[in-house]
Amino acid sequence: MRDYELAFIIEPNIDDEGVTGVVDKVSQFVQAIEGTVASVDVWGRKTLAYPINNHREGTYVLLAAKMSPSSLIELERNLKLSEEVIRYLLVQAES
Repeated sequence: MRDYELAFIIEPNIDDEGVTGVVDKVSQFVQAIEGTVASVDVWGRKTLAYPINNHREGTYVLLAAKMSPSSLIELERNLKLSEEVIRYLLVQAES
């Protein structure tokens, strides 16, 4: 198991309760691949540097987790299929 940081942007038309639901959904994606979520930090709604899918802002979330490197493909597949997540970045955390 390695430490990873997952930063993702949620569509701006989703309210605060919906954001909580999307964060829970992504956390369930991590748990489904037998990973553990260490922390979740919701940064809030911010203006994007450039439009993504005709959206000019989005809700930023940073999630720290421990996952197996072999299971990352499944997590990325689920993130790509999620309509609420408009962009994500998954990196290995520094030790």
